[in-house]
Amino acid sequence: MLGLKLPTDPRWLALVESNISEILTDHAWCEQKAASNAISLIVRHSEHPELVEEMGKIAVEEMEHFNLVVAKIKEKGLKLGAERRDDYVNDLMEFMIKGGNREQQLVDRLLFAAMIEARSCERFKMLSEKMKDADLREFYFSLMASEAGHYATFIGFARKYSKSVNVDKRWQQFLDYEAGLMEKYGRKETMHG
Repeated sequence: MLGLKLPTDPRWLALVESNISEILTDHAWCEQKAASNAISLIVRHSEHPELVEEMGKIAVEEMEHFNLVVAKIKEKGLKLGAERRDDYVNDLMEFMIKGGNREQQLVDRLLFAAMIEARSCERFKMLSEKMKDADLREFYFSLMASEAGHYATFIGFARKYSKSVNVDKRWQQFLDYEAGLMEKYGRKETMHG
């Protein structure tokens, strides 16, 4: 379903398990950034009522996830660290069309968001199946379906609002670009690192 062309390096899991505090802190901030992205889509594209409504729901859900991760951090006796820079997201952003018309900008922004959700879903699946900590396996399993749903929502809106952009072709370009990025990721104990 997700179409990712390069899976996460399995060695990433060992890095994550060696520093649970770091992955949980990074994950919390990823959820906050996902909520901010949904709000940004509302602000930039308020002419689409259905998009506004759905992005509002996603923003709320992402902040609920932020709160769940913060609660998990507390439950584990850890502390939420400072917000982290997400190099993966910044690298992926470099692929987005600069300029272009509003339709192209919206489609690219939606595909950008779909890509992040797809990779997060793939990572949550790995964590839910292979982490040694049974509590965290269950926790990531509970979040995985939501990420897949967000991915589908973003792809669906890209198709809905595209009149001139070949969304399937552009999505394949995103997948190819992201596969190249993943060759340098999977080496840090962060959600996308």
